[in-house]
Amino acid sequence: MNSFRHRRTVLSALSALAVLITAVGCSSADDGASTAVPRPDAKVTELCQNLDEVLPAKVDGESRDDPEPASELTAGWGGVAIILRCGVERPPKMADPKVANGSDADAVPGGVDGVDWLMEKRDDGTYRFTTANREAYVEVRVTDGRDSTGVLIDLAPGVKKAIPEGIAS
Repeated sequence: MNSFRHRRTVLSALSALAVLITAVGCSSADDGASTAVPRPDAKVTELCQNLDEVLPAKVDGESRDDPEPASELTAGWGGVAIILRCGVERPPKMADPKVANGSDADAVPGGVDGVDWLMEKRDDGTYRFTTANREAYVEVRVTDGRDSTGVLIDLAPGVKKAIPEGIAS
């Protein structure tokens, strides 16, 4: 009986330690951005790595401040203000005929400086832009109600240089 009580005490202590380690590991002292890292195939990953090399240090006046976890497939400027993810899946709205004929108020196609984008207004008030007619989908999320035109103008040269025109697979 004594060894049973001792085993139970050790298991309780280990469980408490595991909870503590998990809580400390999940908390963060800084308020940096975090984002999910896409998992594209090898070809798209290489295109995204090329894009990462040519992305600007500043976008719309914000300094580059990449989100966690660190990855060549993600970039950020101004904390959570501007987040880029390369190699994302095609957004469902890109194939929606309502968007193509202009009858979806929350999603519209357009182009900025030679790069075609699908603009989607999200329920949380952010805007998501996804490249179209490129060999990889690049998503840019813009928050803070900022004018996204400057963001897209600043990102267009890098996208044009690193992500060839074509159809993403």
